[in-house]
Amino acid sequence: MKVLIADKSAKEGIDALKNAGFEVDVKTGLNEQQLIDIIADYDAMMVRSETKVTAKIIEVAKKMKIIGRAGVGVDNIDVPAATKKGIVVVNSPEGNTIAAAEHTFAMLMSLARNIPQAAASMKAKKWEKSKFIGTELYGKTLGVVGAGKIGSRVISYAQALGMKVFVFDPFVTEEYAKKLGVEVKPLDDVIRSSDFITFHIPKNKETAHLINKDKIAMMKNGVRLVNVARGGIIDENDLKEALISKKVAAAALDVFEVEPVADNIFAELDNVITTPHLGASTVEAQVNVAVDVAEQIIEVLKGGSAKAAVNIPAMRPDLLGPVKPYLPLAAKLGKFTAQLVKGPVSEVEISYLGDISAHEVAPLTVAVLKGVFETALGDSVNMVNAALVAKERGVNVKEVKSGSAENFSSLISVKVSSGKDSKTVTGTVFESYGERIVKIDNFSTDVAPNGFMLITSHTDRPGIIGKVGMLLGDSKINIASMDVGRETIGGKAVMVLSVDNVISQDIIDKVNKIEGITDTKLVKV
Repeated sequence: MKVLIADKSAKEGIDALKNAGFEVDVKTGLNEQQLIDIIADYDAMMVRSETKVTAKIIEVAKKMKIIGRAGVGVDNIDVPAATKKGIVVVNSPEGNTIAAAEHTFAMLMSLARNIPQAAASMKAKKWEKSKFIGTELYGKTLGVVGAGKIGSRVISYAQALGMKVFVFDPFVTEEYAKKLGVEVKPLDDVIRSSDFITFHIPKNKETAHLINKDKIAMMKNGVRLVNVARGGIIDENDLKEALISKKVAAAALDVFEVEPVADNIFAELDNVITTPHLGASTVEAQVNVAVDVAEQIIEVLKGGSAKAAVNIPAMRPDLLGPVKPYLPLAAKLGKFTAQLVKGPVSEVEISYLGDISAHEVAPLTVAVLKGVFETALGDSVNMVNAALVAKERGVNVKEVKSGSAENFSSLISVKVSSGKDSKTVTGTVFESYGERIVKIDNFSTDVAPNGFMLITSHTDRPGIIGKVGMLLGDSKINIASMDVGRETIGGKAVMVLSVDNVISQDIIDKVNKIEGITDTKLVKV
């Protein structure tokens, strides 16, 4: 079998592939057409960030079984095209953890003590001691946005230097926060309270331009920002304005919205430190990620499974077959339920009822967890790492099996709990009608879990449904379908409205003000 190394990679990774008996070609710097011309000959491919693995390349990769990215992000690989083609895409999510955390802290200390600027001054043969007076980290408050592997390590470094740490992370429970020794706060509270803020989150639809002029306006005057995560989390133009006005005293940026940077808009600003995406650029990290990905390529080419696939990994057909029709439902139940719960998730309990309980349900549990976490974490959570994400976040996961499924042949029931709230959503798959949510808490429903859904909790009384419909109609929101479940006449009830458009928070607030409605949530599946 043949493996293509398309970007410069550590020798140790290449040697591991050769020692496993594979033919390895190192061909770097190829453009799309050059790759299209040769890719059909290869069974596997390893890249870093330079090579773009496009849908056109994947389309002609007839023998390709696995594409490995020696790093964390897979922005340069068309993952949907690879998945459609049956190609496993893997990365190395842990290989550069230490390197990225250390680079973050190097940037943090450089900001505090003006080290790059002072070094440049000395090289210019100047002695400007009074110009570069810094600030101590000891006693200052560090805001950490994202407390995964890298963020957690940064927290430990900060604590060692006597910093107080506030964390924003939707999936950090009180128990996990205590373990880290930090205080968890909403994002706005973190950015209002912090002297330094560092980001350790993926870039997705929810986090793109998360930090903009409105968020910056909430910050302390003289705040300092560090981004060694992903470009585009911070609106670069808004940040530049804040740096010029000194609202933001200084910033250290290792990542940018467009890379490589052709025109560095921060180049003329003395209060900005920029580095060319060096977060993973240590000898040790490059070796770690190359070897990690090489080992996964070896495993897949020999018929095994990858440990860090970013798309659905290969599973034994005999185990996957009986539960495969329920995989989309499981993911939707997780995503649906998690959006109903207030507060950070602390526990996920999945009950398998009826015929399905007799089968291997591990893939379904992973799919549920993927759904629970992907609203906040986006593409960084997948079918392989979902269980690990739950473990790292201190989320307790339970599986329950029972041969009884009431009036259904099979049911999956997902209960998601936070410290103060819990919701249970139950679903099944009908051969003729597909996926259906048949119960929300104790309310019977018949809902297709697709698109935007407005969920109301209310008292069963005349006029409420009509008032909601009128309000949405006046707001040009089209209702595609409606389902109402109730406990008793005049008692508690749940209504699910499938709508064609996203509903603004302003409209949701108006729905909540209708007499008899106790809670309203917009869910997207």
